[in-house]
Amino acid sequence: MPPLKCVGTDFRLSPAQTSNNMTLKIQQIPVLQDNYIYLIHDTASTETVVVDPALAEPVLTCLNENGWQLSRILNTHHHADHTGGNLALKQTTGCQVIGSATDTARIPGIDIACGEGDNIKLGQHTIQILDCAGHTSGHIAFYIATANALFCGDTLFAMGCGRLFEGTAAQMWQALKKFTALPLQTQIYCAHEYTAANAQFALSVEPSNQDLLKTITHVEQLRAAQQATVPTTLAQELATNPFLRPNSPEIQTTLNMQGASELAIFTELRKRKNNF
Repeated sequence: MPPLKCVGTDFRLSPAQTSNNMTLKIQQIPVLQDNYIYLIHDTASTETVVVDPALAEPVLTCLNENGWQLSRILNTHHHADHTGGNLALKQTTGCQVIGSATDTARIPGIDIACGEGDNIKLGQHTIQILDCAGHTSGHIAFYIATANALFCGDTLFAMGCGRLFEGTAAQMWQALKKFTALPLQTQIYCAHEYTAANAQFALSVEPSNQDLLKTITHVEQLRAAQQATVPTTLAQELATNPFLRPNSPEIQTTLNMQGASELAIFTELRKRKNNF
């Protein structure tokens, strides 16, 4: 395997957002075959949280490289490739584990149960909890308005969405609608590098989408250079992701579902993607 690379992004906040011009640092850690773990560090408070640690060792490596102390683990859902590092990180760092109140029996080491309407403080930043059942029954997402950042686990991917393992198509569609109500500049921090495969399905249902065609070319260039294709943006997904585009005339024609409801079209798209 290639050596671990931690990819960092700084978000400098405008004076309108904070009087202290604080900076959030977000580091992306690629693990396993296609997972991404995210470290979020607030330089003002020196607090650090990690989102969906599949493994503990790569997280500890990045913490040590940066001189950061982990305070909390944020789990979007219970699957092992998102929680596998929980117990080792908790034992090593003494951090707290935060997860869905629906999944207290399935999140290893959970200390704090939360749901929609709850907030987590990271220094002077607020991390909002969004319920987004669909992929699993207790899936949640973490939104930081001051950083225009959404950590959505396996609910939304670049040009795709999560499989419906436990929830319904209606639940997933409602979750995605919550995301589309966020600002267009929102950075979407997906938990997997599925973009290239998702692009091929998107092309099969909307082959004339020029934004999609341009994006596919860019994705191919990034992957050829072994670079990540995420985060993406909400604006980009609204232009290219078929699961957010049920009102596209071309998609409706491809599915032979002209004039059908958004939910019906989304449900058919998800069904087709399962067998693609």
